[in-house]
Amino acid sequence: MRRAALAGLARAGDGAPGLGLGLGLGRACSARLLLPPGGAAQPDPQGWREAVAAAVGALQAGGLVAVPTDTVYGVACLAQDSGAVRSIYSVKGRNGGKPLAICLGDVERLYRYCRVNVPDELLRDLLPGPVTVVLKRSEELNKDLNPFTSLVGVRIPNHPFIRELARACSGPLALTSANISCQASTLTVSEFQDLWPQLSLIIDGGPIGDVQSPECRLGSTVVDLSVSGKFTIIRPGCALTSTVEILRQKYGLIQESS
Repeated sequence: MRRAALAGLARAGDGAPGLGLGLGLGRACSARLLLPPGGAAQPDPQGWREAVAAAVGALQAGGLVAVPTDTVYGVACLAQDSGAVRSIYSVKGRNGGKPLAICLGDVERLYRYCRVNVPDELLRDLLPGPVTVVLKRSEELNKDLNPFTSLVGVRIPNHPFIRELARACSGPLALTSANISCQASTLTVSEFQDLWPQLSLIIDGGPIGDVQSPECRLGSTVVDLSVSGKFTIIRPGCALTSTVEILRQKYGLIQESS
């Protein structure tokens, strides 16, 4: 049934040599789905649901899935799956000492995996949005995910597909940008073709932002909120001004130097 859904959704091989549609879940096969526009409400709810279901199946089988976010394209796996986490590092050529963020669908789920010491309203002023908030991790999080730090970054992108995908999974996603480490972030699926053979599924949501604009490749603003009453900007990203304004002016937090 899923193969039929994939065949219906994936007009993807057009102009993309070497792209297969078989979904050998749990191993790289590079199926690519064109995401119907408009989200689950309009105009193709069945196609949207099938895309979410295909991504969930690939993730549950230990695969890596490329997904659109509100900033750049990302690669996701199940954060509680240690083998899949190792695969992300391998695929990207990522330094094992660089942490992965987790991705959730809603702010309420954050409390299970983090120790929160800021007001809920503050979190909701930043999330969902192009911000990664860094908090103290809880014991619920996979110990093999970033074992070298007591902190974890949390993303809730303001993008309907990845939020629906995160809600459909029993635990958090691990999320990183869809590019080889130290290369530019990607705004279209064609920009990370080097990764395709190592991915189980590619969700093509079309271009994200202006591909000619360097500012569109900045990624999320990363802010450390793990110390009460203070914040530290770890990466300026694309939402620096608004994030600092909220934290300073509305909540009176003191900015520390990184």
